[in-house]
Amino acid sequence: MAPSSSSGLTFKLHPLVMLNISDHFTRVKTQLNPPSSSCATRNIPTTVGAGAATSPQNVRVYGCVIGAQRGRTVEIFNSFELVFDPSSDSLDRSFLEKKQELYQKVFPGFYVLGWYSTGSEANESDMHIHKALMDINESPVYVLLNPAINHAQKDLPVTIYESEFHVIDGIAQPIFVNASYTIETVEAERISVDHVAHLKPSDGGSAATQLAAHLTGIHSAIKMLNSRIRVLFQYLVAMQRGDIPCDNSLLRQAASLLRSLPAAHSEKFDDNFLMEYNDKLLMSYLAMITNCTSNMNEVVDKVKTAYAKKSRTGGSRIPFM
Repeated sequence: MAPSSSSGLTFKLHPLVMLNISDHFTRVKTQLNPPSSSCATRNIPTTVGAGAATSPQNVRVYGCVIGAQRGRTVEIFNSFELVFDPSSDSLDRSFLEKKQELYQKVFPGFYVLGWYSTGSEANESDMHIHKALMDINESPVYVLLNPAINHAQKDLPVTIYESEFHVIDGIAQPIFVNASYTIETVEAERISVDHVAHLKPSDGGSAATQLAAHLTGIHSAIKMLNSRIRVLFQYLVAMQRGDIPCDNSLLRQAASLLRSLPAAHSEKFDDNFLMEYNDKLLMSYLAMITNCTSNMNEVVDKVKTAYAKKSRTGGSRIPFM
């Protein structure tokens, strides 16, 4: 495992970057491993896509991340794909410079902060690409997305690396170090991510499957919110007891957060909440009544069938259905 960074930089990663990398990887992997039906009917070429390694079994994609640095805060807003040359294990510099020039015209405030790739962990070949980009940014960042599905993992499969020079065998060499980051979103990105999360699965998943996935996401969000509130509460209690020094800046932020909560407690809010709550209960009761009525109709139909059979046979009792 790579050591932790000591630069003191704060990294903010936008969801658009992760969506771009995931989309890049999915497209290239599909091109390298096309379904048999698609190849037969559409003649999709199996050539290597832009920024991909050549092995279909070990697909890797490459690109640059762009953003802005304000003081000690580095914010990664977007990314673009790069062309990888497998013969020299390097990136196409002319393509990179052209893309960089085009992005500078559209987003003059954004600069190339580093590059991205896919894989489980950084390796030596990644360091060669990292060094090659130091003429664009003297301290590039490396965003690595792990495309392997791990249901037990709860953290995002994204790692951000910085490079630091360490003395190894008497020689100063750059190595990758882990950098902590936070997810930063704007309103447009939240809408886009929510839209992607509600897309219907391509395998024709049922509505129940989509509902279960939606409820699982809500449960995870509530669980995370609860854990963060607990951390804040424990911190404030420890500060009140004098176990930790008092931080007026954090206290002001907590007070500002708490002052925004009573706005939801008003007579109008209570009335609207009770109305919505009663409507939901009414819908539940109507669903239960409808279900009971349906079951009752089935029982009545069975009784009628049994009675008709008894009348035809002249029996003395109604058989159990």
